[in-house]
Amino acid sequence: MKKFTYLLLTLSLILGSCGNKKEEKKEEDNKAAETVLEKAKRIHDNVITIDTHVDFDVRNFTAEKNYTQELPVQVDLPKMAKGGLDAVFLIVYTGQGDLTKEGYKKAYENADAKFNAIHRLTTDYASDKIKLATSAEDVRRIATSGKKVALIGIENGYPMGEDISRLQEFYDRGARYLSLAHNGHNQLADSNTGEEDNVWLYKNNLSELGKEAVAELNRLGIMIDVSHPSTGSNKETLALSKAPVIASHSSARALNDVSRNLWDDELLAIKENGGVVQAVAFASYINSKKDSIHKAASRTILDEIAKEMDLKILSWPEFRELDEAEAEVYLDKYRKLQATAKPRIEKEINPIAPPVDVKDFVDHIDYMVKLLGIDYVGISSDFDGGGGVYGWRDASETFNVTLELVKRGYSEEDIAKLWGENLLRVMEEVEKVASKIQSEEKVN
Repeated sequence: MKKFTYLLLTLSLILGSCGNKKEEKKEEDNKAAETVLEKAKRIHDNVITIDTHVDFDVRNFTAEKNYTQELPVQVDLPKMAKGGLDAVFLIVYTGQGDLTKEGYKKAYENADAKFNAIHRLTTDYASDKIKLATSAEDVRRIATSGKKVALIGIENGYPMGEDISRLQEFYDRGARYLSLAHNGHNQLADSNTGEEDNVWLYKNNLSELGKEAVAELNRLGIMIDVSHPSTGSNKETLALSKAPVIASHSSARALNDVSRNLWDDELLAIKENGGVVQAVAFASYINSKKDSIHKAASRTILDEIAKEMDLKILSWPEFRELDEAEAEVYLDKYRKLQATAKPRIEKEINPIAPPVDVKDFVDHIDYMVKLLGIDYVGISSDFDGGGGVYGWRDASETFNVTLELVKRGYSEEDIAKLWGENLLRVMEEVEKVASKIQSEEKVN
């Protein structure tokens, strides 16, 4: 009887094993039968997609006009839903002004308005659709719930003035990364723009206040963003920081030599630090030559339509001379110009002078992954701040990035890391470092 029982048991195990193997083979066959498009869609649905740099206009964060609607911008909730973009860092950006009490006051007021706008969106206008996250755990929980995720990054430490305690306030209001400088030297650090004329405030380094800010950002648990400061400032930041840093929107300078991209030694230093570099889909940072040729060819069409609109197209230096209100008005008009010109440019110009596209963007991802490894690279757009490439022109086209990654042989695990897991790892590590520093302070 026992022998018969053992025989049945053995047979059932063998049959069960065969059944399991058949199921596994069936699953493998199904995956093998997937088209590239189907595979990309499956992966895109499975991973958390985080764009680490999205600018915005506070005028689009009112009760009458907000991101629940489809607006003439690159990111809003309908576009995020269409493109499968789960999370965005909304940027408290302040252009660089005078290093005076009045300049600091205006900068703080600008930052204050942007913080308030983000909170209005996530608590008043669209709390059923998007929630504010202040930790990596929040991001995972909110994304799993089906809602979109908002995070806050500060582009330019200028609004803190000379008051280091402002950083605590910014943390309390939800900021989870901050760049010490933007385009122009400030009270904290020299900017990448110093390369234009080789004029520096701090010999291409941090100021003493900037060094204090690095320590305070580590203590609070705010990630330090090295996308805009100078090479020297970044190297000093990396030497001082006890926590991993991020480059929230920078690409590889070896592929395109512009001061907003990062040299290989900077990239490798970020890897050594345990940080992450978020490749940015900004056409002129990806391939300046190709972008210039395309823009020059498109200019005749833009000029023709601009004349009809009575709009003078400004150069970048001219645009930088505008104050905040003037810049917003100009950008509104310029976006209308672009929308009107787009069909003609696609038909008449793109076939002979193609624009920078998703393939060019992923070339930078490829380069940095090869240099650093898959654990140290991420993705950003700089949407509504000049970013966007053909194929990823706004949040509704986010899937196209995943599709290109799949075409190039990246696995689901790889793509998950690129789209968000690497950034969340850094967030978690920064949180741990802050907790350790604060615990040590209590003991002492």
